[in-house]
Amino acid sequence: MDEKKRILVINFGGIGDEILFLPTLISLKKVYPNSSITLVLEPRSKGVKSLTDTIDDLMLIDIKGKNKYFEILKLIVKARLGKYDLAISSGGNKFISIILSLTGIRERYGYNTGKLSEKLLTKAVLLNKEQYACDMYHDLLNPITNYKTALPEINITSKPRRENTILVHPGVSKMSIRKGCIKTVGADVWAKAVELLVEKGKHVILVGGPDDEDCINTILSTISCKDSENFENYYGKTRSLKDLAEMISSADKFLCSDSAPLHVAVALRTKTYVIFGPTDYKTLIPQSENVIPILAKDNCEIKPCLWKRRMTSCENLDCLQITAEDIVNAVLTK
Repeated sequence: MDEKKRILVINFGGIGDEILFLPTLISLKKVYPNSSITLVLEPRSKGVKSLTDTIDDLMLIDIKGKNKYFEILKLIVKARLGKYDLAISSGGNKFISIILSLTGIRERYGYNTGKLSEKLLTKAVLLNKEQYACDMYHDLLNPITNYKTALPEINITSKPRRENTILVHPGVSKMSIRKGCIKTVGADVWAKAVELLVEKGKHVILVGGPDDEDCINTILSTISCKDSENFENYYGKTRSLKDLAEMISSADKFLCSDSAPLHVAVALRTKTYVIFGPTDYKTLIPQSENVIPILAKDNCEIKPCLWKRRMTSCENLDCLQITAEDIVNAVLTK
C-alpha cells in the first residue's frame, strides 16, 4: 500500500514486552511503508528504539506512576493534537477502548473486552493469551492485513560469532523482584553453573545491567575461576541495550533468566537457554530448537501460575528447584 498514515500504537510494559511487540510494528511498516509510527510506551522501555528503525517517534506515558490519570489525559491530548489516522492498542483493560475513542482517531483497533469495545472500536480483536506473545500482539493486525512477521527483528551491527563462548546473563529486573515475582534461580546456583561450564572447557562471559549488581557481585565473590583464561567479567561494560545486543550476537550460546535479554537473543537467532519457573514458557518463547527452556522436574499442579493464577510467586518455589548441574547439562547436550 502507498497510503501515508500517521499511526499511533500503544503498548505498555517492560522492555521485553516492547521487543515482543516489534513483529506487529514491522508488519505495519510493511503494509504502510510510507507511514509514520509513534509508539506509546512507559519511560522505562524507551531503549527499544535503539534496536529498530521501524519506530519513528516515541510518546512516553508513565502509566504505572503516581499520576497515572494525568498521564492518561496527557496521552489523549497528545493523540488528538497529533492528528493520527489509525490507532492500535494492546492490553486487556476494558478502559482502553474508551481512551482510544477519546483520542478522536478515526480507525481504532484493540482487543475485545466486551460490548463497549465492540461499539467503540473499528474492530475488537479476540484476545488469545494461550500462544506466543508475538502472535498474540500480531492478532491486532488481523483486520488490517494477512501479512505476518513471526519473530522480533532488530537492527544492530552483529559481531562475528566466537566459537565455544557462552554468554551468561543471570539477572532479572529489580521491578519484578520488588513486586515479589521471583523468576530465576539464586546467585549461588548461577555461580556454580559458571564454574562448571569453565571446568568443561567453555569460555564463559558474565554480563549484566544495573539491576543485576547484587547478583553479579555474589557470583564474583563465590567463583574460583575469576582468573581463568576461560572466564571474562563484562559486567558494567555494556552501557545500553544495544551494547548488550551486540554482545549476544557474538556469543556461540546465550544463557539467561526469563527477562528482556531473552527476547533480544531470539531476535538475533542466537542459540539460547532460559531458566523458567512460575511463568509460562510457551507464551514467552517461540517453538524453535534454537530456544531451549530449562525447567525444574517438579510436580506443581498449578504451574505455570505467575500472572495466570497469582500476581506474586509462591513461597515454596518448587518450580525453581533447578540445580547448576541441570543448567550445565542442558547447555552442553541440547
